[in-house]
Amino acid sequence: MSGLGAAGAAAGPAPPAQEEGMTWWYRWLCRLAGVLGAVSCAISGLFNCVTIHPLNIAAGVWMIMNAFILLLCEAPFCCQFVEFANTVAEKVDRLRSWQKAVFYCGMAIVPIVMSLTLTTLLGNAIAFATGVLYGLSALGKKGDAISYARIQQQRQQADEEKLAETLEGEL
Repeated sequence: MSGLGAAGAAAGPAPPAQEEGMTWWYRWLCRLAGVLGAVSCAISGLFNCVTIHPLNIAAGVWMIMNAFILLLCEAPFCCQFVEFANTVAEKVDRLRSWQKAVFYCGMAIVPIVMSLTLTTLLGNAIAFATGVLYGLSALGKKGDAISYARIQQQRQQADEEKLAETLEGEL
């Protein structure tokens, strides 16, 4: 038993996936968008539940659930009454940006598919935008023009050298 504990302690927890090249301000922007998306989903979900149409009620309940999950993942300090909030937040922080993007965008699309109304569209827009922000961070940084010009110049020189070698080989 102690051998298993020592092996588990030596391995340690997996490093967080935040080292993907996201700057601190972009990470905070994503978190802020997640919190605003949660608030938007919760308010719109409550308004959506005030109806007699069952699909609108289902979409509203889904939106309230989305709000809770977004708050749980992006701002666990808002869910201090939930015992497992910090554990869930740590596991979500280990996910890659593209995984978060797919998860958040998928969560935001489901209520829209259930009930296509203005309330569901506007309520899920910020939650979907959070997924888009995480998706953009997964694409990485754009290179600058000077680096791109150097790479093109090196390729062109390599192509010219290959052409010169081929011409010398024919003679």
